[in-house]
Parts: sequence; structure tokens; C-alpha cells
Amino acid sequence: MSKITVPDVLKAKGQRKLTMLTAYESAMAGFVDQSGIDMILVGDSLAMVVLGHKDTLSVTMDEMLHHTKAVTRVVGHSLVVADMPFMSYQVSVEEAVNNAGRMLKEGRAGAVKVEGGDSILPQIQGMVKAGIPVMGHLGLTPQSIAQLGGYKVQGRGSAGDKIVQEARRLEEAGCFSLVLEAVPPGLATRITSSLTIPTIGIGAGLDCDGQVLVINDLLGMSTGPGPRFVKKYANLAEVITDALQRYRQEVQEGRFPDESHCYKDS
Repeated sequence: MSKITVPDVLKAKGQRKLTMLTAYESAMAGFVDQSGIDMILVGDSLAMVVLGHKDTLSVTMDEMLHHTKAVTRVVGHSLVVADMPFMSYQVSVEEAVNNAGRMLKEGRAGAVKVEGGDSILPQIQGMVKAGIPVMGHLGLTPQSIAQLGGYKVQGRGSAGDKIVQEARRLEEAGCFSLVLEAVPPGLATRITSSLTIPTIGIGAGLDCDGQVLVINDLLGMSTGPGPRFVKKYANLAEVITDALQRYRQEVQEGRFPDESHCYKDS
């Protein structure tokens, strides 16, 4: 499989559906890459999925870089997109460009993703001017969870008009694609049809140009019901729990290790 590039993502608009999944370390990234997925997102969901935080706000640049490096070391096909963590790009254009540059230079990512609209247009323009591909993110933006008042659907009714306008301005600022999270399908359709760059949906309906999910959700490794938009393609939580319990039982009963799992004396 050939390497997916930013121009490949742009060319896919109207031609084929794009696929994107998160990955946070080399083992899972290898599986995703070998499966032919177009893009791997080293998401700031790392904070919750891997590091045990309650939201995405606590993850740092150094942590995101550490995991981005782990992913890019093994990926040969997928375009790796690194999330810019909270407060790594909001303060100034200079800080945004420097931090995003680290994601490409040190982390070897192929692009970065940022959350927000009008308030970060100068930062996006600065990053693009510096040669850094930028993916936008509108709708439910988890880094703004304190302002949004929770994980709620965004853009219902007249509120959708603002998201449409911001989506167009993100494209004008130079974003090569746009994640739409937790918005009504009708709004996602409006945005997708009004842009020349691809939209990647998560809880945004079928008409987006592609879809993204958190890998742990897709594989059924998360506890609890999860968001409405999650589809579990496997139930690894059950498989893992069963394997661990059988291991514990066999050790306690003296059945592991048996002769086949031991070295011979000579």
C-alpha cells in the first residue's frame, strides 16, 4: 500500500469515503496501518483512553509528542495526524507554529489537528504559512467542554449557521480537512456540500466525506455504553477479561506453566 498524503486526502473529496481511527501506541497503530485505514489520529483523547484523566484538558505537549513518536515509528501507509493539546496553540500564533512544528519535526506526524473556529484563524494561517498541514475541528470541541457545559450535540437550529460560516473560514485559512463532531446530520450535509475540503464525521451522519472513531470504542474495549455514535465492531473487553481470569485460575490451580511451557534440563 502506498503512503497516504495530504493531497490524497484532498483528492478523495467526492471520489471515495475516507477512513480514520485513533491510535496511541505502536502495537495498535501497526494494526490500523496494516488494515489500510487512510488516517491515524493521535488524539488528545489519549488523556482519557490511556492516561486515566476525566477529560482531554490535562494531556501535555510532551505526552502527545511521546505517543505520536510511538505511532509514526511503525506506520507506513496511513497519514498520521497529531492533535494539538489544550493551550498549545490558543495563546499566540508564534506558540502555535512552534508547537505544531515540533509535532512534524520531532513527532514525524504528517499533519496536526486543532479545535475551534474564528478565534484561532490567525494561528491556522500561521501554521499553514509555515508549511504545516492543518485539520480543523468544529461542533463538539472537547477542549472547550467547560465553556460548552458538557458533551452535548452542537449546531441545532439557528446555531448551525455559525458553524457553517466558521467551516468556510477554516477552509479559507488553509485547513485541508475538517472534523465535524456531534452535529445533526442535516447540518453536516450542508457543511460538506459547501466546502471543497473533505469533512470527517464523528456523530455527524452519513453524508460526511469520511468517518473517525476512537479505536477503543470500535473494538469494545471501553466500559459503559459510550456515545450514541459509537458502533462496536468487536467486544474485546469480554475476550480480555476471560483470558485474564483463565490465567489467574490456571496459576492458582498449578496448571500453568505445564511441561510444554518450560525449558528442558538438557
